Amino acid sequence: MNEMTRPQLDRGEVEALMTARHRDSFRVLGPHDGPDGRTIRAYLPGAQSVEVLRRSDRASLGTLPEVQPGLFEGAVADASPYLLRIQWPGAVQETEDPYAFEPVLGELDLHLFNEGRHFHLAEALGANVVTIDGVQGVRFAVWAPNAERVAVIGDFNSWDARRHPMRLRYPSGIWELFVPRVAAGAHYKYDIMGPGGVRQANKADPMAQQAEVAPGTASIVASPRPFRWTDDKWLAGRAQRQAPQAPLSIYEVHIGSWLRSGDSHGSVWDLAVDRLIPYLTELGFTHVELLPITEHPFGGSWGYQPLGLFAPSARFGPPEGFARFVDALHANNIGLLLDWVPAHFPTDPHGLARFDGTALYEHLDPREGFHRDWNTYIYNFGRREVQGFLIASALHWLERYHVDGLRVDAVASMLYRDYSRPADAWIPNVYGGRENLEAVGFLRHLNAVVAERCPGAIVVAEESTAWPGVTQAQPDGLGFSYKWNMGWMHDTLRYIEHEPIHRAFHHDDITFGLLYAFSEKFILPISHDEVVHGKGSLLGKMPGDTWQRFANLRAYLGFMWAHPGKKLLFMGCEIAQPREWNHDAEIDWALLGDPAHAGIQRLVRDLNRLYTAEPALYRRDAEPEGFRWLIGDDRANSVFAFLRQGHEEGGKGDAPILVVCNMTPVPRHGYRVGVPRPGRWREIANTDSRFYGGSDLGNDGGAVAHDQPSHGEAQSVLLTLPPLATVMLRAEG
Repeated sequence: MNEMTRPQLDRGEVEALMTARHRDSFRVLGPHDGPDGRTIRAYLPGAQSVEVLRRSDRASLGTLPEVQPGLFEGAVADASPYLLRIQWPGAVQETEDPYAFEPVLGELDLHLFNEGRHFHLAEALGANVVTIDGVQGVRFAVWAPNAERVAVIGDFNSWDARRHPMRLRYPSGIWELFVPRVAAGAHYKYDIMGPGGVRQANKADPMAQQAEVAPGTASIVASPRPFRWTDDKWLAGRAQRQAPQAPLSIYEVHIGSWLRSGDSHGSVWDLAVDRLIPYLTELGFTHVELLPITEHPFGGSWGYQPLGLFAPSARFGPPEGFARFVDALHANNIGLLLDWVPAHFPTDPHGLARFDGTALYEHLDPREGFHRDWNTYIYNFGRREVQGFLIASALHWLERYHVDGLRVDAVASMLYRDYSRPADAWIPNVYGGRENLEAVGFLRHLNAVVAERCPGAIVVAEESTAWPGVTQAQPDGLGFSYKWNMGWMHDTLRYIEHEPIHRAFHHDDITFGLLYAFSEKFILPISHDEVVHGKGSLLGKMPGDTWQRFANLRAYLGFMWAHPGKKLLFMGCEIAQPREWNHDAEIDWALLGDPAHAGIQRLVRDLNRLYTAEPALYRRDAEPEGFRWLIGDDRANSVFAFLRQGHEEGGKGDAPILVVCNMTPVPRHGYRVGVPRPGRWREIANTDSRFYGGSDLGNDGGAVAHDQPSHGEAQSVLLTLPPLATVMLRAEG
């Protein structure tokens, strides 16, 4: 038990209790044993009387007179575990005394946290429903090492900062308190007094696993009930499904605007089970990637400025609804990737900013700790506790919610100290360079831990520079599974935006990407970033009249699906939505009544099916042997021809695929292309098909190779190239 104290507190300590400024409440509250027996002291402002009951038989052990306003103190008959019977105006409450419990976090928990290696951090910190000494309640724990006092406030104590001050576990910097009889669903925050006695804005819990629906900012005690998963078979096989040799076709979704529910109280996750999953299945996507669903204060940030890295946003439904969605995806053989943001966080006063009155999660110096582009704070990757916090968040989604991978946002901003900064606004590293060595260490640590603990899960880098070895193994590389190919995206979109008559002068925008296509394991992204902020829609980037715009889009999508690299397409692009994406409005589904838009959707469906059926289109995505130029220099005609190749096994391996793109509106008849095999080449895709809204010009099902050398091959085929179209032919010999 706590050490013996004087029967009465001095005026200074009473005043500190009354003003919520006492720094060591366990020293003065709760039971205190001395030579004359046990004294119990409780501070319960607003209570009318307090009686102490033996917990085992509810016998009275004594009453606690009110010795100061709200302060009750008195002797009890024995040292048995006890209850407090509190008479409030209009109600009687019976509860155990929070200050009668010993420290609740183990030394190993504290040690692992300070080392940045507590990978189940949400089970230690935050708010967890637990049973201690046979008493059920909630254990609250929060890291605030520079605070002078921390209290938990919530609907269970009328948000009164005087009621539940916490215990500091020195030197870990963690404050903890077990509050008996609080249950899942309780709303809470932390009242923090920083250095010098400066009280902070009430803080949401950084480790909260559930949050209040915006614009509310309270944390919620999450249910401890485990979800009953049914996806063992999926998890056992996902390593093969997500390997570099597998087809990955990813549909990127902002879950709040894909399809809006007419019932404002309905769960978006349940709607997604009913509508999104069948849509993904019909269109043949292997994965869905969600813009960040971690809790965030401002919907207009699309989740990219999150504050609750352990909580699915309450905008979309309860946490168990998200788990049901993941389980249903896996039941339909669809993987889930989440956008995850460990680079920075917003400055909202209820969040991580100056959390304990100091720069705790962030750097103090704005040259290291503030993004002027986004008005956000940058995580201090040099602190082990911060690294551990972020890695525990990643594992929370991968392990608790069975997510199949994370796409790490804004990696370039993490890697470079001078990212988007003038020369006088950044600090070099210890060697005088621009590399953020602490962030590099964090990313390597993250990827190593995920690889060790989450078999088959992938981590994808959104990295827009030429940083070497992003997807190479450690110790030389960063260890990511895949990297977004931002260069390919910028170059090819720039090319396709030109009028066809000018494309001859920009031929290298298509060919340049193949110079580095195998330096990393790439995903080709046509993401949300390309259809917002005045950039227009994907269809809107296409030049020409209406027919040419749709034909350009079809040709571009065919080229993308044939190009080395996994695929990612943002929602709405698959139906050629003409307007720019608006997060406050759902996709313009009515467009599917127009055959031109329905044709684009049908093309995406058929490209996905072809892609997953033809190993040559994916098996050697990351190997130079999987691609060969046949015609890369026909600038005058803006024609490109290349081979996609899989594995050869004594002539019985994967059939090669010939891809030819005609990026002008001029049909070309009798166009000769060298091919590596004699015999028939069957036309398996033609973006000019009438089924997609094209002119239906093609090759009558295929072509036969003749013994006429061309393009370095011993035989060649004569093809009809439709206008503004991509065609694919598979060797049948």
